[in-house]
Amino acid sequence: MRWVKDFVVEYNICPFAKRELERGSIRYQVAMSDDIEELLQQLVVECQLLDNQPDVETTLFITPCLSSFEDYLDCLYWAEKIISKQGYDGVYQLASFHPDYCFAGEADTAPSNYTNRSPYPVFHLIREATVSRLTRLHPDPEGIPEHNIALTEELGISSLKQILASCKL
Repeated sequence: MRWVKDFVVEYNICPFAKRELERGSIRYQVAMSDDIEELLQQLVVECQLLDNQPDVETTLFITPCLSSFEDYLDCLYWAEKIISKQGYDGVYQLASFHPDYCFAGEADTAPSNYTNRSPYPVFHLIREATVSRLTRLHPDPEGIPEHNIALTEELGISSLKQILASCKL
């Protein structure tokens, strides 16, 4: 997915992504279903795959059919529930990205929304142990969101839209 290389890594949105991109340890799984139950079942399968493949560090579970942000948020709600029900609390973390991502309380046009905007709807499964280890090693993990907000404000909406559009090609 171009977005990881050309936005997330290039602009250091996630300071941990470059290493995994270079190692080839990111799994990209596209799920074409528009049925939430089926998507949730596939997400559990991805968790099981991560359980059994330690060389895969993280999975980007791409769901193009969840183009409506509201439908995506509904699925995210149930995804978090099913991950917990399957006993994955503390094992995997779920990060969310969507083309229309909008933080609660933010205007739709706020540049900060682009920290979680992606060309396609994505559920990002991340190993909790890795997150814990890497944040301990990072000199300022609490500063990552502030860095990203400042960066997106500096880039501006026009540039951010162009970057995101170029990643969809």
